[in-house]
Amino acid sequence: MSNAAPCATDERGELPDGTHYRVTLPNDWNGVVVRDLDYVNRSESPPTAGRYEDLRRRGFAVIGTMRHRLRMYQYDPLREIANLDRVLDRFVEIAGQPRRTIQYGCSGGGHVTLAIAEDFPDRVDGCVALAAHTPVPLMNTFLDGWFALRVLIGPAYAAAGHGSIEDLEITALENDGTVDLTAHGRTGALPVAWRKAIETAQVTPLGRARIALTFALGQWPAWVTEDTPQPDLGDAAALQVSMCRALMLNAANPGGEARIMFENAAQGQQLSWNTGVDYAAFLENANPALRSAMRALYAVAGVDPTDDLKRLADAPRIAAAPHALAFWSVPGRTTLGKPRIPVMRLHMVGDYQIPPSLAEGYEAEVQANGHAHLFRAAYVQATGHINFSAAESAAAIEVVLRRLDSGDWMDTSPASLNALGESIGTGTAPRFMDYGPYRHPRYNRTWRPS
Repeated sequence: MSNAAPCATDERGELPDGTHYRVTLPNDWNGVVVRDLDYVNRSESPPTAGRYEDLRRRGFAVIGTMRHRLRMYQYDPLREIANLDRVLDRFVEIAGQPRRTIQYGCSGGGHVTLAIAEDFPDRVDGCVALAAHTPVPLMNTFLDGWFALRVLIGPAYAAAGHGSIEDLEITALENDGTVDLTAHGRTGALPVAWRKAIETAQVTPLGRARIALTFALGQWPAWVTEDTPQPDLGDAAALQVSMCRALMLNAANPGGEARIMFENAAQGQQLSWNTGVDYAAFLENANPALRSAMRALYAVAGVDPTDDLKRLADAPRIAAAPHALAFWSVPGRTTLGKPRIPVMRLHMVGDYQIPPSLAEGYEAEVQANGHAHLFRAAYVQATGHINFSAAESAAAIEVVLRRLDSGDWMDTSPASLNALGESIGTGTAPRFMDYGPYRHPRYNRTWRPS
């Protein structure tokens, strides 16, 4: 595959608010434009550039933006959607109306994609959402685990002389200059304190059991780092080691990945809560393998997990701010599982930034709302975040195009998607997998704003 396709146009510029954009039209345009929130930067980043090279090589036009430099302080998906429409306007000026427009995006771009499918579908034909976040459910999913950690392993951190439980903050985080401007990754005392708390817990049987309980309650993936072998779901000890590695990684963002960005968006107000939450009931919705491993680890520690569930039940809870929930309930800033155009959603089984349980929850809402005819989901055997291969990305786009052309979904089983990804010839391998063993009986944190 060549590194670049000849282009009739490759225009770069700035939108009125300072957002950078790029419009790329290949000479042999096939009439389809793929629009992406992150096209400017990810088209030039080695881990992701191959996806766009493949599209341009095969005649797709690609357009999109770069996230605004103040996004960590002023995040608003609704504004990002408006900017994507401005870029599409510019493309139409250059090339005319496309035959098909596909909205595509990863992570925050995945959220924007789902929101467009639900609330702003008029200029788009179909959508591909990869590793999509939705802020309120995501922060609640993270809150459950971090809250359990603080209550259950915080006392051992204090008893070991590392400091006070108050060191282990999880909400109302400070804009103190220790957070990367991408909102991913914090330096300073907070992650150091959390890593000491995790290390202290990991050396005792009860601490290891409590870490496993955290993952079961939070519906977090146990395997998120490539340097840890994918554990057998029946091996409690291997699962627990993998969980500890995941926690050490996630300690860079205590309280949940990008929490401070989501809080900043609502003027620093708290968007997640656990008031009224019954964690014993939540445990019943844990992945069966993780729940079984947790119980085995508590048995080794000689402790009944019911005691820790009572500690959680008795602990002071965290309330959401009405202002934050009002902000996030606006169309474009949240999703309800009501797509109006075809959507293909991909998620990695080991995504540390956005637990795949979120994708399960969205899929359940789509089915409950009677929109299943417009939605398909698939899972990829990989860790990290947005680490999709060009073959996986291309297969998802092709699935949506075939749905638009025929009116019917093709077979989206892992075997069929892997065969499709191989056939496109991106030079990369597809890794679609059977997600069944990793599923949860029910997603705990579905949010239906009034």
